[in-house]
Amino acid sequence: MAPDTASVPMIEISDLGFGWNGHEPLLAIENVRIERGERVFVEGPSGSGKSTLLSLIAGVLTPQAGSIRVSGMQVSSLNGAHKDRFRADHIGIIYQMFNLLPYLSIIENVTLPCRFSASRRSRAAAHSGSFEAEAVRLLKELGLDDMSLMRRAATELSVGQQQRVAAARALIGSPEIIMADEPTSSLDMDRRKAFIELLFKETTRERTTLIFVSHDSSLESLFDRAIRLAEINSIKQAVLN
Repeated sequence: MAPDTASVPMIEISDLGFGWNGHEPLLAIENVRIERGERVFVEGPSGSGKSTLLSLIAGVLTPQAGSIRVSGMQVSSLNGAHKDRFRADHIGIIYQMFNLLPYLSIIENVTLPCRFSASRRSRAAAHSGSFEAEAVRLLKELGLDDMSLMRRAATELSVGQQQRVAAARALIGSPEIIMADEPTSSLDMDRRKAFIELLFKETTRERTTLIFVSHDSSLESLFDRAIRLAEINSIKQAVLN
């Protein structure tokens, strides 16, 4: 009988070890379990390995020891193409540096995941009639409601606007996991509030697991719980100021 996926944690980390290029280890984490639909705030100073941990969960990096299971799947056991497909289907990432493609318009950047994942394309179309219409809805929710703006290249946007486009791209097609790396750092107070409200509304609707990395401790109380990297990582190291 196939396992009941509802009873499997969305993310389970066991005896994880990772270091860069064989140098001193950066992360050694015995056990972390994140449930489906849980909103988790990840806290730690610059240089402590927060972004590295997100990349390991997403399968962008491969651990040197231990395992990371995402929805019951050990992602590190997949080959490169299957990792890419798994990530496209199941994970939306809001990168700290946005990673927008400069030669694509805003709409094209937002809909990019739907062109790589049939499941996300189908879910996006189910919400708004087409995945392009869903992109427009998300952008409007984030305050980018000028249709002429949506056809511009991403390079023509302000930093705050680029950040909101990156958020819409991660959210489109309702992936099972949203990972956000310092997603509010370039937003003013009003835009930050709108961003958080949309993020919570979208993830609550789909019971999406949210992993939110931020230095903004004022946001911590909004989440189900906080994970402090210094408490789960047994390697103690100097971090950047």
